[in-house]
Amino acid sequence: MPIAVTGATGHFGRLTVEALLLRGVPADQIIATGRRIENISDLADRGVSVRRADYSDEASLRQAFTGADRLLLVSGTEVGQRIKQHTAVITAAKAVGVQLIAYTSILHAPTSTLLIGQEHRATEAALADSGVPHVLLRNGWYIDNYTAQLSAYLQQGIVSAADAGRISGATRSDYAEAATAVLAEDGHAGAVYELGGPAFTMPQLAEVVSAATGRTVSYSDLPVQEYQEFLVRAGLPEAVAASLADGDRAVAEGELYVDTADLEKLLGRPATALHTAVEMAARDLGI
Repeated sequence: MPIAVTGATGHFGRLTVEALLLRGVPADQIIATGRRIENISDLADRGVSVRRADYSDEASLRQAFTGADRLLLVSGTEVGQRIKQHTAVITAAKAVGVQLIAYTSILHAPTSTLLIGQEHRATEAALADSGVPHVLLRNGWYIDNYTAQLSAYLQQGIVSAADAGRISGATRSDYAEAATAVLAEDGHAGAVYELGGPAFTMPQLAEVVSAATGRTVSYSDLPVQEYQEFLVRAGLPEAVAASLADGDRAVAEGELYVDTADLEKLLGRPATALHTAVEMAARDLGI
């Protein structure tokens, strides 16, 4: 049962390949694909099949997916290009006989008002139209996106436009491990999983960071437009700032909260707690 993973040169895809290996899937049954395969040459040394695949090059996708029974389609990072790219992946997978596609979508994709929601809805529709059996992994926010800013939080506090909206976040590695469950096990075709861990708010994040570091970290909430302007002043491109501010708007409106236990069910254990992730990040910084 060969399993192909897209984006293995990125964080999520790489974590999924590692999780498959830890799960006991034989290395010769894993196909790790990506554009910069020189970055995953170590996987080839471990027996994993490493193949070049570019979402914008359908010929490369067909070659990469040939022989795979199951495929993880990791959402691309090029906003505005993802519908075209994801459709190319689906088309190539169908052409070479892939029997199951798992896709990393977004929470509440059918009703999401996020700017990026349209691309996820269009991809889900393309999967339905393809006729290929598929699984929707609607992932919530990554806790990693917050812990990566720990140094900045300690210097200037936490600034956001999320108000007291609840975030059903989980670590990237938890989401990747959940993906391995649907790839390595039978019985998931047609399933829709709304995935998120124990919910927290941004004020609670500030409290957790303060407790983990022994330093008082404040939380400041701004109106969405002011937060976008704040991000631009901090050096982010306008489009990126708009997307991040829109994400906080959605958090404040409850769109990034989910009350299912889907993630725990796929993991077979509780999701990693926020305080655990923050404490690990603090240790990595020598705090």
